[in-house]
Parts: sequence; structure tokens; C-alpha cells
Amino acid sequence: MGFGVRLEIWGDYALFCRPEMKVERVSYDVITASAARGILEAIYYKPEFRWIIDKIYVCNPIQFSNIRRNEIKAKVNARNIRTAMTTGGIVSPIYASEEIQQRASMVLKNVRYIIDAHFELTNKGGIEDTKEKHYNIALRRIRNGQYFHQPYFGCREFPVSFRLFEDENVTTAYSGVQDLGYMLYDMNYTDLEDIRPMFFRACMSDGVIDLHDCGVVQ
Repeated sequence: MGFGVRLEIWGDYALFCRPEMKVERVSYDVITASAARGILEAIYYKPEFRWIIDKIYVCNPIQFSNIRRNEIKAKVNARNIRTAMTTGGIVSPIYASEEIQQRASMVLKNVRYIIDAHFELTNKGGIEDTKEKHYNIALRRIRNGQYFHQPYFGCREFPVSFRLFEDENVTTAYSGVQDLGYMLYDMNYTDLEDIRPMFFRACMSDGVIDLHDCGVVQ
């Protein structure tokens, strides 16, 4: 792995939405690879490199809880905003008292994971953009608890606490093999006109999901 990090993350609640659930939100059993990458990017991100998740360690037992939240059922149309910016028009506001609705969510509670990740350089950097440089910056930011924006577990109201995990051994909450079914791996942005989700068959062995050769399908 070379220039990799091992990050411990934890929080009271988490919600990693299953895409097949349209109305009421239901979380996957564990954090998705894309959500784990998003947490690392919230801590340190540059176009010169990209984070790659290698393993996810599930350190707390999987527990679900049902919550109900007041949400807004409407959203501002992006096309109307662009039109207003170019023509000087007015965008109609959304009044929460008129658009409010209550929705249920099945969320995870008391979550704790350890993430093994490394990064690869892209073609957007210069000569000075070395792996050593970005690795040292990432380690410093993690140790200092710094981030560009607050990392969160799926929803902004579920913040993430994190630290650099430097112990040699990781204790997980499970033994044996558990099949978690198909999970979202990431989004394929190769064709911006046809962005597609990528899924993989998540198999947890002794509390560890190994994302190497996980059989990603689109």
C-alpha cells in the first residue's frame, strides 16, 4: 500500500441510503466505500490525487434505529437559478411551513469503523506534487483533527469523529463470514452524460470488508 493511512471513525448515528428505497430512507448495514472516501476527502483533498479505499473494519455491532424527521419536500430548480443569474430574474423562495413533511429513516447507531486507504496521483499535478508531500500533509491534518468541511456519516446531522489509528492490531465486532448482499461501490463519471452507479457483493470476513477484487458491476 506504500503511502496509505489507517483512519478510525465513529459517531452516534449514520445513514448510508439504499438506492432501492425511494420514499423512506433505509441504511446499508455498514458504511459504503464512497462514503468512506468522502470522509477522507473532507479531511484532505486535492485534484492532484484520489483516495482509494482498501479495507473497512467493522468495530461495533451493527445496530439499527428508527427516527422521524421534518424535511422539505420541494427543492429549488437549478435551471431557474442559472436563468436568474444570467438574466437578472427572481427565483421563487421555498417556505418551509408550506413544504414541510415528516419522513421516517432506518439509521445505524453507535457506529465505529477503521478504514485502510491509500491514494494515487492523477495527471493534474506538477513536478512538486509527490506522494511523499501529500502523504505528510494528510497525516498532519488527521493528527491535528483538521478538515476542509465537517465529515459526516451520510447526512450532515450525523457528524464524524476521527483519529489516526496507529495500533498494530484491529479488534472487530464479528467473526466468521457474513454476506451483506450488493452494496454501492461508487459512481462512474467516465461519461458525464451517462453517470452510472457501480455495485459490489459485500462479503464481511471476521468483521473486515476487503475491497480488493470485490467484483464491481454496473
